[in-house]
Amino acid sequence: MKDSRSYWKRLQEFIHPGPDSREELLGTLSEAEDNHVIDAEIRVMLEGVLRMADLTAGNVMVAAARMDLIDLNASIDDTLNQVIDTRHSRFPVFEGERDNLVGILLAKDLLKLQRAPALNLRTLLRPPVFIPESKGLNDVLRDFRNNRNHMALVVDEFGRVAGLITIEDVLEQIVGDIEDEFDEDQEAGDVFALADKTYRVSGDSSLERVIEAFELDETVFANLFDSDNKFDTIGGLIAHAMGHVPRRGEYYELAGLRFTVQHTRGGAVKWFKVNVPAENVPTIASQNKP
Repeated sequence: MKDSRSYWKRLQEFIHPGPDSREELLGTLSEAEDNHVIDAEIRVMLEGVLRMADLTAGNVMVAAARMDLIDLNASIDDTLNQVIDTRHSRFPVFEGERDNLVGILLAKDLLKLQRAPALNLRTLLRPPVFIPESKGLNDVLRDFRNNRNHMALVVDEFGRVAGLITIEDVLEQIVGDIEDEFDEDQEAGDVFALADKTYRVSGDSSLERVIEAFELDETVFANLFDSDNKFDTIGGLIAHAMGHVPRRGEYYELAGLRFTVQHTRGGAVKWFKVNVPAENVPTIASQNKP
């Protein structure tokens, strides 16, 4: 078969052969960006695709201890409150013990109860999908696409549930953090009281706002500063204290409060869920409720 490439093209390829390793390919992508062949966003996405080949479900899953589960035997009112407060679209459902997961509930399926009150939660459940934590993300994404499923429960080598993974968790390895249910108008407020007596706090909330809202002693924050580091927001302060940008599900305890990361975007924490000891629950008259 005749080679349709021009002599000049073949000479160029001989003098400048293509990359032979991943490192060389990453370097080529960087050069392509420098030469304005691709923009920075495209380069980051392509590098994400390459990195994803080395990741497994266990690397990006939400750990079992941090999963928001629904109790099959809870009242419908309690279930609705939990769905509204956490704002997920899918929930693993357990019966009896948390380890006994019996199905997946889609939040939208709760609307069926309005038409048919005789239905119970069990009739709304979808069968859970289980995958090993060693399963590669490439294969996880392929399964999600082929099966039109957006959530899987991850099991360890002993068959125990180690966590869960969603299609968003996988895609974020390529495109970065995806705006989701926690992305709201910042003007709506930055500290929200939730029905389970926890709080949702914007990572952009000023330290003064957090100190005032939770009636904290501001001297506890001074220990986290040094002469070269001053922070205006609670997200920036906690990221500095932890030494890295926290990922979803990670938490940091400060002044008796537990700040758990619910959502990140653009290398910063978007929302925290804050647990407050029962004896220290503040009265925040000025806060907005979602």
